[in-house]
Amino acid sequence: MRDPYEVLGVAKNASDEEIKNAYRALARKYHPDNYVDNPLSDLASEKMKEINDAYDAIVNMRKGGSSGGSSKGSSNEGSGNPTYAHIRSLISNNMLDEAQRMLDEFPTNSRDAEWYFLSGSVLYKRGWYSNAYSSFATAVNMDPNNYEYRQALNNMQRHQNGGYSGPYRTGNNMGGSCDTCDCCSSLICADCCCECMGGDLISCC
Repeated sequence: MRDPYEVLGVAKNASDEEIKNAYRALARKYHPDNYVDNPLSDLASEKMKEINDAYDAIVNMRKGGSSGGSSKGSSNEGSGNPTYAHIRSLISNNMLDEAQRMLDEFPTNSRDAEWYFLSGSVLYKRGWYSNAYSSFATAVNMDPNNYEYRQALNNMQRHQNGGYSGPYRTGNNMGGSCDTCDCCSSLICADCCCECMGGDLISCC
């Protein structure tokens, strides 16, 4: 296997965040879904596997303390799990069905704070705000020191307590009419939040 740092195009003393960002950029570029019915699809799949293996190798090395860089523990985002990084990439690209499928594959007893945050992000993008709020709250309860999780929950609370006149939609309540107030409220909510996952933080603009 090639030097994993070389595969990701980062220096060996790069920070954990720099490595995550490099991984996500490459994952977006080489994801197989971008090469459907393309003669380069096989090459893209091989490249994606190499990228995943490289990121996994770096994460494992740093957990064992055998490489440089700053490990942040409970950081502002993510957990260092390459599967989670891939799910973030899917959400960023609005590939919500695939992201949900991968989340559903996690055993119930292994679903940590990052899992609930990513689940909430999928629900938020689908417009199921009540369920998203519940998932963000669980993430914060499990990891209260994570700024990203708290910011997501705080934004949901602001929309719930001020200006958001209509009830949140849930996954089981997609029908019914949409009056002018509800539509405007939804637009205000979307306008006030930065693009979910695209900028890593769900923060108020």
